Amino acid sequence: MARILLTTELPPAATDQLSGHELVAAGTDVRGIVCQLTDRFDADTLARYPELRVLATVSVGFDHIDIGAATARGVAVCNTPGVLDETTADLAFGLIIAASRLFATREADLRTGRWTGFGLLDGLGRDVQGATLGVVGYGRIGRAVARRAAGFDMVVLHNARRPTGERGFVADLDELLAEADVVSLHVPLTTETRHLIDRRRLAVMKPTAVLVNTARGPVVDEEALAEALEQGRLFAAGLDVYEHEPAVHPRLLAAPRTVLLPHVGSATVDTRTAMARLACEGVRAVLAGEIPPTCLNPEVLA
Repeated sequence: MARILLTTELPPAATDQLSGHELVAAGTDVRGIVCQLTDRFDADTLARYPELRVLATVSVGFDHIDIGAATARGVAVCNTPGVLDETTADLAFGLIIAASRLFATREADLRTGRWTGFGLLDGLGRDVQGATLGVVGYGRIGRAVARRAAGFDMVVLHNARRPTGERGFVADLDELLAEADVVSLHVPLTTETRHLIDRRRLAVMKPTAVLVNTARGPVVDEEALAEALEQGRLFAAGLDVYEHEPAVHPRLLAAPRTVLLPHVGSATVDTRTAMARLACEGVRAVLAGEIPPTCLNPEVLA
């Protein structure tokens, strides 16, 4: 029996495959850890767990884990790709519609009594139907968003680190930003993608464009985004992730024409349960001497 640390409460159905192991909420004498994206595991943190063999995060992103440090200590790292793609794509497309049509602004008008009745030119948004969508990052979730866009007869362009060989690929990000009516971000957080959308790139976009981010908060310079919205250089934005979660830049909170959600891209009962189960399966497999398919550094198990 191995001791396994759960850094957060998991759905009861998720831990079935860990039966036979001792699940704990604290301690350093553990062989496995199941964590979430708000838990930081750098070299110093990993050193606190000398017996650790496997660390599984209930997330696709793993920028909160020092993979190099884990590999150096012989710790396998697992994540949860695949099971949240469709749910996150649903939310991303929901933000595309909500931001383009100014749903949050108009709902606030109604709730606060600013709405005085129908006005022909009041609260005009932008059409999604037939617009050009620029998908930045063309992995599983980006492709799922593109599939949804097809149902709205959108022209879909995409940018990725390497040519995809598929219709709509645009190698130059600035070119895609300049052409798109809606830009949806789906890149991982790396040194190269931090503030990928900065003040200069926001200036490349159309003043009638909409920016949606369901990837990682630091991919967008929040202050530059707020400034663009304040000055009318960008029509609207829909965000589910932020640079310094749970804090949100005060200028962004006050910026016009925004839809702001509290990182709920994968937040459905079925999807969060599936994510937790996959993370637990990664821990079970490693402790059983197997190589889980979602291991990010399988060389430590060779």
